[in-house]
Amino acid sequence: PHTEKIAVIGSGPAGLTCAYYLALKGYPVTVFEKEKELGGMLTLGIPSFRLEKDVIRAEIDILRDLGVQFKTGVAVGTDITLDALRAEGFKAFYLAVGASRGAKLRCPGEELPGVMTGIDFLRAVNLGEAPAIGTSVAVIGGGNTAMDAARLAKRSGADHVTLVYRRTRKYMPADEHELTLALQDGVTFAELAAPMKQADGVLTCEKMVLGEADASGRRSPVGSGEFFDIPCDLVISAVGEQVDSALMAANGIEVDKKGRPAFQTNLPGVYAAGDATRGPATVVEGIA
Repeated sequence: PHTEKIAVIGSGPAGLTCAYYLALKGYPVTVFEKEKELGGMLTLGIPSFRLEKDVIRAEIDILRDLGVQFKTGVAVGTDITLDALRAEGFKAFYLAVGASRGAKLRCPGEELPGVMTGIDFLRAVNLGEAPAIGTSVAVIGGGNTAMDAARLAKRSGADHVTLVYRRTRKYMPADEHELTLALQDGVTFAELAAPMKQADGVLTCEKMVLGEADASGRRSPVGSGEFFDIPCDLVISAVGEQVDSALMAANGIEVDKKGRPAFQTNLPGVYAAGDATRGPATVVEGIA
């Protein structure tokens, strides 16, 4: 067995995978997780109806049996620094902090109460801290997070859940079957609709038309000048996730123009991987 202590920061797919293989090689590994629950997006970002929590706990128990140590409720950079961990004898660090910061909508009223990101909504429900949902919910976005949030809102008691997407169904980044499941759950779909402002329980949208194709072949949505309102007690903004570049800066780690560090960072013995380096992806890609 090896004696060099290794710290894994983050207990999502990338962090758990790293800890597993290091433990198999005989390294003493400690996983630090800022949340009170282990599992990262596996636990907090995926609804229970898609991935049962006991399945994740069973996986984590395998790592415990291999000798991996876990510390929850510890944010590296604020609660404890990398330098302090070095002083405790840790020789290498693996940053697997994911891409869990929801992107901004950039529309008036998003800072008002009753608006939250898809990631924050999923996290709150999974932690048992669900917000007041009301009867009508609007979910903005066309990715898998938007589908999860819409289905979860419907299953959490909302009478009406509307998915708002500025292009047509054909151009949605979500997997086709995810949209089909959302529609089967009773979610309605407003395509060619762009949110313009949110206030007083109403989301005002502009009807869009598809213009010329861009370099990637996706046709750009163009405003039509026609507007319509969607009543909503809660607006969930699921327009993408980003790496928390502030966390990197707080630890002295250099990032690129997208706010992401390199695999081998500028700090000796500090590595980053998973969504933290490649941006938001799937569980399988995080593991890989």
